[in-house]
Amino acid sequence: MELGAENSKPVSDGKATADTPADDAGAQRPTWSGQLEFILATVGYAVGLGNVWRFPYLCYSSGGGAFIVPYLTMVFLCGVPLLCMEFAVGQYTRLGPVHAFAKICPLLKGVGLATIVISFVFCTFYNVLMGWALFYLFNSFRGTLPWSSCNNTWNVVGNCSSGFPGNATHLQSSSQQFFDHKLLEKTSGIDEAGGLQWELFGCLLLSWIIIYLCIFKGVKSTGKVVYFTAVFPYFILFALLINNVQLPGAKEGILYFVTPVWSKLFDVKVWINAAAQVFNSLGIAYGCMISMASYNKFNNNITRDVLIVSITNSLTSILAGLVIFSAVGYMSHKHNLPVDNIATDGPGLVFVVYPEVLSTMPGFQLWAPLFFIMLLCLGLDSQFGNVEVTVTFLKDEFGIKVLQYLKREELLALVVCIVGLVLGIPHVSKGGIYVFQLMDHCTAVVSLICLAFFEVVTVCWIFGVSRLSLMVKRMRGRSPSIFLRLCWLLFCPLLILCILGSSIVHYTPPRYGKYIYPVWAKLVGWIISLVSIVWIPLGAIHEIYNSKGSLLQRIKQAVTPTLDLDALDPQPEKQNLDEPVLEKLLSSSV
Repeated sequence: MELGAENSKPVSDGKATADTPADDAGAQRPTWSGQLEFILATVGYAVGLGNVWRFPYLCYSSGGGAFIVPYLTMVFLCGVPLLCMEFAVGQYTRLGPVHAFAKICPLLKGVGLATIVISFVFCTFYNVLMGWALFYLFNSFRGTLPWSSCNNTWNVVGNCSSGFPGNATHLQSSSQQFFDHKLLEKTSGIDEAGGLQWELFGCLLLSWIIIYLCIFKGVKSTGKVVYFTAVFPYFILFALLINNVQLPGAKEGILYFVTPVWSKLFDVKVWINAAAQVFNSLGIAYGCMISMASYNKFNNNITRDVLIVSITNSLTSILAGLVIFSAVGYMSHKHNLPVDNIATDGPGLVFVVYPEVLSTMPGFQLWAPLFFIMLLCLGLDSQFGNVEVTVTFLKDEFGIKVLQYLKREELLALVVCIVGLVLGIPHVSKGGIYVFQLMDHCTAVVSLICLAFFEVVTVCWIFGVSRLSLMVKRMRGRSPSIFLRLCWLLFCPLLILCILGSSIVHYTPPRYGKYIYPVWAKLVGWIISLVSIVWIPLGAIHEIYNSKGSLLQRIKQAVTPTLDLDALDPQPEKQNLDEPVLEKLLSSSV
């Protein structure tokens, strides 16, 4: 991706860009040279491994089509409005999340920093999935796929089935044993770490090297990669779907995917998982969408972009579900088992069941490598954003001091990648799957929902829907729809609050299959959850401490936005922002 020639400061590929504090008057800031680049970057960031891995599994474990109902509800009532909110904040302020939230509400300036932290924490274990994909990719270039038989050194004699025995028997499929005993070399629990799994560590190292080579030169390197990584997965998904629907039993798998078990709609956990999937998939509360939108032109049509990203992301999840469940239906037919007795827990749906399917497909020598290349491409797009939002924040916040030691900006990206690699090492130990599952549960669900709540409260309640609507009106020439304003004011905050409260009341500790984590591991999980969230109260304490006056005066000053709504607008429209928000909202034009 290339920026306009008039801009001297290069931005990365636009995947997740800088947190540069622009001047209040609107400093010269790089912009996208074409709107297709922004759309492609945001779609590429939103569509990731979670669409192929987490979404089908959540459907499988939440009553098939019953999960799609709360998922689409959350997309409609939370995903679209919150993505529009983040685009509006980034595009209007032309700032990254840290400085944008500091201007919107100084008291909750820690929300911006929390989004940076959660992005980095997420990328340290998200890259492990790419390491797994590389491991399977290297093992797929064989005449016979190694997970298709029980005649290997890692198979457990007397406990292995070359077919798929189902979850009800004591036998394991050969693909499950490849995942457990070859890929992971799994131990009995998290307190038995074992040694390092060197082959897997090599794959993790290679995935970080790929990430670094794609981001260290910014647009010069990433721009040449992102067009391929964002588009190629769709060719593979459609090719796999065309192939899979012709397999016997595919219809039963697809029917299981789309047919709701209505009783599951009354399960609070299903709604919590649906909300977490929407936030994870759309990248809400990770800070990357705000950063990317900050490089848009001031009058860019964010409504159109939000709809394109949201619809594409949801359709991709459903497309991936059709691909996976048609394959599960084929496995069900082949081994004469019910569909709900095929899949395994966690990432097993993609890394156990689908490799088993690939080994029985005609032309598996072609389909197996293409499938894992597709997973790699999906992961790369999302990782660009998660890593670069950290790199550019450090560069813009501490650039002068850092460059005194590192001399070159490329070395800063290298340091961030090395730190990410080191923090990922526990995931590639022989007990690493338990660490991975603990991190995924605590970061992708607990922390994210809590952070999303503080973000929406900061922007929609404290900063105010009236101010947010005025920002949109000045950029677009018309006010946002009544639906968006009602979602910002009522539906989004209340839904997220209900989900957050329900997730606390109905909290279920992390688990992996039938394995129950020890108490110390659960405590570590809570610490992991707090690593990002803790910056919110710390930022509030810091702001109040540095303010002057009585405590009440300090708090009042801290909740007053410092963002000048007239500064960036060449023809500012004066508006009484003290008018009651609900009255203004309902009386405004659609």
